[in-house]
Amino acid sequence: MTIYPAIDILEGQVVRLRQGRATERTVYSDDPVAFAMHWKQGGATWLHIVDLGGAFGGKPQALNTAAAIAKATGLPSQLGGGIRTMQHIASALDAGISRVIIGSKAVDSPEFLSLAVKEFGSDRIALGIDAKDGLVAVQGWIEVSSISAYEFACQARNSGINTIIFTDISTDGMLRGPNITAMRLMRDTVPDVQLIASGGVSSLEDIRQLASIPGISGAIIGRALFDNLFTLPEAIAVAAVAGQAQTPLRPAT
Repeated sequence: MTIYPAIDILEGQVVRLRQGRATERTVYSDDPVAFAMHWKQGGATWLHIVDLGGAFGGKPQALNTAAAIAKATGLPSQLGGGIRTMQHIASALDAGISRVIIGSKAVDSPEFLSLAVKEFGSDRIALGIDAKDGLVAVQGWIEVSSISAYEFACQARNSGINTIIFTDISTDGMLRGPNITAMRLMRDTVPDVQLIASGGVSSLEDIRQLASIPGISGAIIGRALFDNLFTLPEAIAVAAVAGQAQTPLRPAT
């Protein structure tokens, strides 16, 4: 299981929000590039970058910063937040981002997701599903739709998407542990896609539990690393050991 250290950017700073609320932010750095280099030195093989201003504003606002991070670290990175048009995707990929995350736009227009996969390839596009009480949240988590996260994931498979990032909003930034039940349910719902878990990781035991779920390919970790509850090398080591002990995922019937 790949560990994705998070870099959430708002107004040029690295921050963390409680359950996505911009009014409840903690600032960790005024230098996102240096912050990213810290993760590289800790052994990161991927980075997860969130343009929070883009998520709230509906268009990318931190693309230059994300591009600088990609260039300085040389690491593959995935970027989400405010990606609403094909040009947004093209600009991010041209800037050196390896994979672009589409969230709210896919809810508004499933056809857009299919078109993006067709145009840029399934390896360059990920679907971000953020759920609150099982329903898809959009617009930087400000609005909650009436669409079931699990039904939406099933429908999205028809687009040819290969990667889904699933965030349980109730656990994000709370350090209370991930919603293992929800992650298992999503894994069972879409067993044929690469599923990356996000939200709530607060201990090495949480990582061990996620890595032991067959088919979970990655976990995004933010506040627990920021607050030094454990180190990135420790997280990577635990994920590797637990992943080796996984029971192979049975094909869907």
